[in-house]
Amino acid sequence: MRLRRISPFDWLNYTVLALLGFSMIYPFIYILVYSLNDGKDSMMGALYFFPRKFTFDNYSQVFDNPKIWAAYKITLMRTLLGTFLSVLLSTLMAYALSKKTLPGRTFFTFYIFLPTIFSAGFIPYFITLQKLHLINTFWVYVIPSLFSFMHIVIIRTFLQGIPEELEESARIDGYGDFQIFTRIILPLSGPVLATIGLFVGVAHWNDWFTGAYYVSNKDLIPVQTMLQQMLTEAEALSNAAQQASQNGGQTINVNGAGSTPESLRMALLVIAVFPILCVYPFLQRFFVKGTMIGSVKG
Repeated sequence: MRLRRISPFDWLNYTVLALLGFSMIYPFIYILVYSLNDGKDSMMGALYFFPRKFTFDNYSQVFDNPKIWAAYKITLMRTLLGTFLSVLLSTLMAYALSKKTLPGRTFFTFYIFLPTIFSAGFIPYFITLQKLHLINTFWVYVIPSLFSFMHIVIIRTFLQGIPEELEESARIDGYGDFQIFTRIILPLSGPVLATIGLFVGVAHWNDWFTGAYYVSNKDLIPVQTMLQQMLTEAEALSNAAQQASQNGGQTINVNGAGSTPESLRMALLVIAVFPILCVYPFLQRFFVKGTMIGSVKG
């Protein structure tokens, strides 16, 4: 077989895509290398692709901290429960709105669309959560994010592409609306549900804002908020160390195991990102298919 001749444009295209891909992947490589290297040795710099002094001390200290496990538990619970409820309720709403015979269909569509245009701001939102007794509770992570107009529209567009003959034949066989939804609609909606589930799950997993501003109970802090607090504290310590160095003070704070606050943050960052990196490859094919069908079709 004759090999296809690669044009100069192809070479340029491949080169640009390779450089772009490398620029996105390298930060993860750097963080992983830094987390697997001795903290004191890492302060010397010049870490690029491989650990210079390999160690698991950073991960050992992170996992030995009970606060990390508690924060990880909160993050995992809110992600699983919040994603499940959000996808379920959004699918139910989208299924109803996909029916042209639904009374008040236009009104309900406008009703859920209106909040996407106007935003009252941070203070009214905080007061609303306070009146609903959600402040400083676990449910502040779940309930406010149950519905999203964009997700409902994507699912509704997907469901409108399912042939109506399937439902008509099911009704002839004696199926009700609930049986049609669970036995026909849900099995056929796998791609779009996986797509919305990935959207919602990543949003829950990466959310640090809610835990930082709406929760004061340390037992309810998610891992991303804990990471954000560590970064803030590290920046304050760095500024204090820089000021101390100018006055001739000690600038390095290293514990007995050779870990530093920076190396511990890198290890925690890897732990926080790792689950999403493991899940995404299994959902990628559903993600691409569901996005294209739910947003373009119709």
